[in-house]
Amino acid sequence: MTKPGTGWRPRAFAVFCLVLSSACPSAARAQSAVETFYRGKTIDLYIGFTSGGTYDTYSRLVAQFMSEHIPGRPRIVPRQMVGAGSRAAATHMFTLAPKDGTQLATVDQAVPLQQVLNDPGIQFDASKFNWIGNPIADNNTMAAWSASGVSSIDDAKAREVVVGANGITASAQYPQALNVLLGTRFKIITGYPGGTDINLAMERGEVAVRGQNSWSSWKSQHADWIAEKKIRILVQIGLSKDRELADVPLFMDLVSKADDHAALKLLSAPTTIGRPIFTTPGVLPERVAALRTAFDETMKDPAFLAAAKAANMDLNPVGGEELQRIVAELFATPPTAVERLKAILAPLQDGR
Repeated sequence: MTKPGTGWRPRAFAVFCLVLSSACPSAARAQSAVETFYRGKTIDLYIGFTSGGTYDTYSRLVAQFMSEHIPGRPRIVPRQMVGAGSRAAATHMFTLAPKDGTQLATVDQAVPLQQVLNDPGIQFDASKFNWIGNPIADNNTMAAWSASGVSSIDDAKAREVVVGANGITASAQYPQALNVLLGTRFKIITGYPGGTDINLAMERGEVAVRGQNSWSSWKSQHADWIAEKKIRILVQIGLSKDRELADVPLFMDLVSKADDHAALKLLSAPTTIGRPIFTTPGVLPERVAALRTAFDETMKDPAFLAAAKAANMDLNPVGGEELQRIVAELFATPPTAVERLKAILAPLQDGR
């Protein structure tokens, strides 16, 4: 005969385990499903620019370490997909790439803004992408080759100055805005495949100014140019000044009218998007979550941090959920600021 108070314990424990397992089976199943899906897979990471620039170097560094943090440990293979200022890669991700989480890409940080401005060349919806993370948020710059004799914005008011750009992107939009609002005489040459090509054009004397490059990129890839004063930073673009560029004017502070300031603030906002990595629309939420977690863990990985330090690459990461919010805020910009900026940039679309 069972003693009182003893027979219920095994049964109660079994009931407790059943309740516990039923409380979180979906999370466990989702984790297992993600691991099973990615095991043995290859993830393509499309890079919208030529090799050697910061979009290329940052995405390749992330790819090198991020696979270790994805359940199932799939290989991540970087692939160049150059064209239309990185829009070719964005279009591929939206229209042709499998919508299963096996495709990643990095494109120009201003791509969402270009869509907000109703750029006719946009054949995708950036608001539908699942944004995974950004390893570096920092200010952009316009920089002049010192041998060109251009050392300030005022020099570009006094004479025509040739600027290299990789399309109707920030590299063309920044000098265009200065032409309209400050009376500079920048002659914008578009069509360079990437920043490396524009740097070579500056060295050859083909152009005097690079229309856009991040401050971290100059430091990591051409610290010698900075030390030897081969380039002069004309203006910095961001929502606040970089402490290392305290003497360089902030783009949106160059104007005094409120509507112009709001327009340039909108044009400056993509600097927080940085060197973004995203996946296609339509990916299962648990796979998006796994990719975002893997990115966050990569940003704290000691081996990754050591590799970034050895390559003199600054890090200022933004997680996927925050990046998604930043992009959503761009799409919610007040119409007045959008219309003013569209008017400022209109000559680029008109070919003037």
